[in-house]
Amino acid sequence: MATPAIANTADDTLAKKSSDPNIVSGGRLVAKALKNEGVDTIFTLCGGHIIDIYDGCIDEGIRIIDVRHEQVAAHAADGYARQTGKLGCVVTTAGPGCTNAVTGVATALRSESPILHIGGQGALTQHRMGSLQDLPHVDMMRPITKFAESVRSTERIADMISMAARESFSGAYGPSYLEIPRDVLDREVHIDNAVIPKSGHYRASVKSIGDPTDIEKLADLLVKAERPAILYGQQVWSSRGHNEAIALLRGLDIPGYFNGASRGLLPPGDEHHFDRTRSLAFKNADVIVVVGTPFDFRMGYGKRISNELTLVQIDQDYRTVGKNRDISLGLVGDPGAILGAVLDAASAKIDNGKRQARKQWMEKLREAEQMALEKLMPLFTSDQSPIHPFRVAWELNEFLGDDTIYIGDGGDVVTISAQAVRPRAPGQWMDPGALGSLGVGTGFAMAAKLANPDKEVMCYYGDGSFGMTGFDMETANRFGAPYLAVIGNNSAMNQIRYGQISKYGEQRGNVGNLLGDIPFSQFAQMLGGYGEEVREASDIQPALQRAREAIQKTGRSAIVNIWVDPREYAPGTKNQTMYK
Repeated sequence: MATPAIANTADDTLAKKSSDPNIVSGGRLVAKALKNEGVDTIFTLCGGHIIDIYDGCIDEGIRIIDVRHEQVAAHAADGYARQTGKLGCVVTTAGPGCTNAVTGVATALRSESPILHIGGQGALTQHRMGSLQDLPHVDMMRPITKFAESVRSTERIADMISMAARESFSGAYGPSYLEIPRDVLDREVHIDNAVIPKSGHYRASVKSIGDPTDIEKLADLLVKAERPAILYGQQVWSSRGHNEAIALLRGLDIPGYFNGASRGLLPPGDEHHFDRTRSLAFKNADVIVVVGTPFDFRMGYGKRISNELTLVQIDQDYRTVGKNRDISLGLVGDPGAILGAVLDAASAKIDNGKRQARKQWMEKLREAEQMALEKLMPLFTSDQSPIHPFRVAWELNEFLGDDTIYIGDGGDVVTISAQAVRPRAPGQWMDPGALGSLGVGTGFAMAAKLANPDKEVMCYYGDGSFGMTGFDMETANRFGAPYLAVIGNNSAMNQIRYGQISKYGEQRGNVGNLLGDIPFSQFAQMLGGYGEEVREASDIQPALQRAREAIQKTGRSAIVNIWVDPREYAPGTKNQTMYK
């Protein structure tokens, strides 16, 4: 029997696609490799360089979500990784397809989110000839990824994808990039000649506890501590170490503080959940353990923590430990594995006298928590008009259900929301992370709903943020992933506006930051969903409830556009702490 012809060029592939199941194109190899990695969904915007990947995804049963802008695709891949714990995947065409995704990839880098960006490129046969959309993608992507390479042969496609995926989960998680030239992607080869690592046979466990001696040291420190405190950051959730993290707090009676994706590890009201007394704890504790978050601007570069106490840092990345300030003890490894090992080691050493002191410490912090809340209540319950943004934050928290995923996308209004919004379960808080990217919300919301179809998804935008990526609400509707968009509308980029006014005065401070008064509710209505404008504080909760009911009834996203006072700002904005 004659051997089937193997196509070598894009034109040949279109004309002579082989019917022999042993003859596979590069696009089919991409899909096989993605499936081996557990990828069940890709986020993309079509382009001629990448269409063979779609063909392969159909064969492998991988869902294709096509958006209207590549930034949204990259944010959605990031959001999907955060929600599922698996590799997120964004696929873009060459040139502007790649550059449009840069913000999303960079956001994933600073947020330590494992995504794979696959990008198209002109054919190798046209290298440096000026082909359509040709750019040095690998050179551009290398500074914002953990791994960036070009695939030079069809036979190596699956092998290179497995390599990129391993890098995404090595140490602190992050993004990888692979460029695949069109002729490499479209070419067909015999499957026996392709390098396809076998699923489950090329990965080592990353659940390392590091040095066992340090586990014992930390256990001793926590057992002997009278005023300990623990701060859990992004890595605790992304590595799915939340159960061990919770068990340690409860097992040793330690107050827990939470930032980033670790918000929601404990529900509000839990005796070990603290959030308004972090500064007090960091000033008066005798032992502080910081897990899975760097000493960056959000932590005052570590300078807000007293130098008189014992400071322990746990991180997946060796380079992060002890960066920006000295520490007493550093442990590198998987947060959940380390915390579980510490609890095991400490359980045999528990000092009941010290434990009683810790209970008194928590009672003192709880009293301070209540005082801090009482101080904020006049703002949370304000009936002023225009609406105070603190009132919106309070109403959003009151609205949350046990299964509501909350997403924050914006500047000042979203910063304020962190004062009140308390998600009810792990994985139900999403924010841009350290890059501070505006426009993440639409991709995050779509991805969260696709990953959790039975959960409610709510995104709180600033009006500036919604204007950046909001049109992909249509994509969410198209793929059956409706969500509730709440917009805190002050018709300005208000976080920056405050700094400008403070520095230059009113006349020059309102330059480059004022936006139009947009009734965004009409946008939801245009897409067949529910929209409502809210101008009085007492109308917020009823409007949110009507939007929730409309989504359940229509299967379309809804918008509640809340007009907030542009003269009110977050405390951090007033202090300009993001720049200090």
